[in-house]
Amino acid sequence: MEKEHFDTEAFFAALDGVRVAKKLTWKEVAAESEVSASTLTRMAQGKRPDVDGLAALLSWSGLKAEDFLKIRSSGKTKQETLAIISKLLRADRELGKENAAALEQIIRVAYKRLASKG
Repeated sequence: MEKEHFDTEAFFAALDGVRVAKKLTWKEVAAESEVSASTLTRMAQGKRPDVDGLAALLSWSGLKAEDFLKIRSSGKTKQETLAIISKLLRADRELGKENAAALEQIIRVAYKRLASKG
């Protein structure tokens, strides 16, 4: 049976994206999310946060834990990567419909080219 695991690296990258969008430092993230700075440092080094820290960061960031579940044996996510990206781009009110579609097209082309080489 295939087992799922939490992709800490992908979560940290997404968390960094939220941090950048909010124009915050990691110290400010720690204060706002009520997570210790050392927890964030450990995550940056690839270590998993404790369950309370993860819950606080999910709540603060608006990210969903299920988006970072991966199946161990195949390495594939439950949802296709491009579908997730498309959903996020189209939900971004700052981009607008046409810009989101244009950016999605660029990402699709780049992803297909680079994924075939990996």
